[in-house]
Amino acid sequence: MKSTGLKLTLVATLIVAVLVGGAAVVFGAGTQKPSGDAFSAPMASGGPAGRLALSGPWVESDDPADVGVESGWASGQFTGRLVDIPYVPNAAHVTGAAGVAAYRGGIAWYRTTLTAPRTGSYALRFESVHHIATVWLDGREIATHTGAYLPFEVGLRLREGVAHTLVVRADFRCPTCQKRAGWHRTWFNYGGINREVTLRPLARSEVEAPAVRTRLYRGAAIVDVSTTVDNRASSTRSLQARGTLGRRGSATAFAFPRVRIAPHESKRVTTRVVIKNPHLWQPGAPNLYALHVGVAGEGSWDDSVGLREVTRSGRELLLNGRRLRLHGASINEDADGHGDGLTAADMDRVVRELKAIGANATRAQHALSPPLLERLDRAGILVWQGVGPVDAPGAWTSGTPELAHAARERVRTSVRQEQLHPSVIAWNLANEIAGNGHDASQVAYISDMARELHREDPGRIVAVDLWGAHPPRVPGEIYKNVDAVALTNYIGWYEGADESRAQIASRLHSTALGFTRLFPKKVLLVSEFGAEANAANAAEAPGGYAYQSWLLRRHIATYRALPQLSGMLVWNLQDFGVAPTFAGGSIRSVIPAIVVERGLNTKGLFTYNGTAKPAAAAVARAFAALPGG
Repeated sequence: MKSTGLKLTLVATLIVAVLVGGAAVVFGAGTQKPSGDAFSAPMASGGPAGRLALSGPWVESDDPADVGVESGWASGQFTGRLVDIPYVPNAAHVTGAAGVAAYRGGIAWYRTTLTAPRTGSYALRFESVHHIATVWLDGREIATHTGAYLPFEVGLRLREGVAHTLVVRADFRCPTCQKRAGWHRTWFNYGGINREVTLRPLARSEVEAPAVRTRLYRGAAIVDVSTTVDNRASSTRSLQARGTLGRRGSATAFAFPRVRIAPHESKRVTTRVVIKNPHLWQPGAPNLYALHVGVAGEGSWDDSVGLREVTRSGRELLLNGRRLRLHGASINEDADGHGDGLTAADMDRVVRELKAIGANATRAQHALSPPLLERLDRAGILVWQGVGPVDAPGAWTSGTPELAHAARERVRTSVRQEQLHPSVIAWNLANEIAGNGHDASQVAYISDMARELHREDPGRIVAVDLWGAHPPRVPGEIYKNVDAVALTNYIGWYEGADESRAQIASRLHSTALGFTRLFPKKVLLVSEFGAEANAANAAEAPGGYAYQSWLLRRHIATYRALPQLSGMLVWNLQDFGVAPTFAGGSIRSVIPAIVVERGLNTKGLFTYNGTAKPAAAAVARAFAALPGG
């Protein structure tokens, strides 16, 4: 199944009727959804065969008094507005008094109706619901899930000819409570079904979580392909998955080892494919191959993959055997009016803005949505991907074994979801580590997960972010098993914004040089630097547009002069919503008279509505002057 954003072609034999207000829209084999806004929700093209996007329409109703459960809403007995998924109910207001109320969160209920052509087993998949999701089918609770930007899947039975009522309750109240439970928000407390929902029929066997690892040898690509085979039958079976890997009508066939799998069990299988004279994936040449894996006549998976080799030589990061230096800007999934429930147009805008500044890389603090990653794959933009908790300085692992377990599972789930994407080159496990770690539990989390990722996904590097204002005197155990350390560096903003430009330049150079000397055997980059900017401040003063441009140029020039560094990523590509109480952080103590837009992080190169600031052009010129820029 392929989605172009506005049009979805169904290739499965599944027929599903989505009923709202008595009207039914039926989609079957060989039919197409009509184009238009009602069906413009993004959907990943790759994935298990036979998926149907349940993008809309749905009925959504807010429940501010929390009376839905006792009022019978679980059975679908409520009215509301017609919406398409993803839909974030509190995204309309981010700033001001309305933003304060929206940030506190609430409860949103969603309802749609499913009619299946035959009785059978199906998989209902949610790519993300924030924060606590409860799912009912025909009034019976079938699943709960806690978190955001994490997929979860529900197995269910649908009866032929029966209109099944699907209801989802999303509880996103109390962001402070979420943080205490290990779910710090990045950044505004958006709620609801904020990514795609899909449904697919289940076969007697299914293939899950395919992965590829590429190594280059004498002009050929040695590709290790792996997948998990699930036996859904009630008897032990001997199963063999097969597949193809190719491009432009030419494909190489391969077979996995045959394995005996007990009822309702699964096994991981791996095979090797040799591609001679490969078309490698890299920035500037994002070549993609079509991957198909499956058990004949049963479950299968189709996706696009890139063949590329990520390695390191000492402190140098290599892509396809050549030195790689990253330059770009971090992204935060937040669009004006949509929150983190991005549309296809929102995702296209992100890619356009990255290209406009000449970026070859970006960074995100939480796992990005599959359709956005597919766009970055096609654009040839590398991703420094955060997959762990993001609460600085790391207190999320303290307190209970449950919190530590949740942190580890968050990493595993995110990696399984994103491991096929060639754009993702690094797994970042922590945001802004202070010194040698918050406590022993954070050290154990980083050490254990780094070892696990090296074992399970040796084709990427593992990294952590260091809080630039609090480096260690001597690196400790927490850094031992990671390949890379990324520095957040706010010289000229939180540190020294009240100093002269000459003093800032001197301090910036000494700080960056000290960082390179602190970690002589690690891949190093600066993953955050920048300054707020808006029209309310004098252009040349801190907080003004000209000052932001100058400071970013100064940072980039400093890092360019240090060959020990493997990259630099501006914070941030575009302004985004934060807690309405946020008024710039510690910058107010440095520059008391500064004017900060409350409720927005305005360190972006583009405004919240997508207008380019002067810094966007300044950064584009500075990146163009970089070697290979």
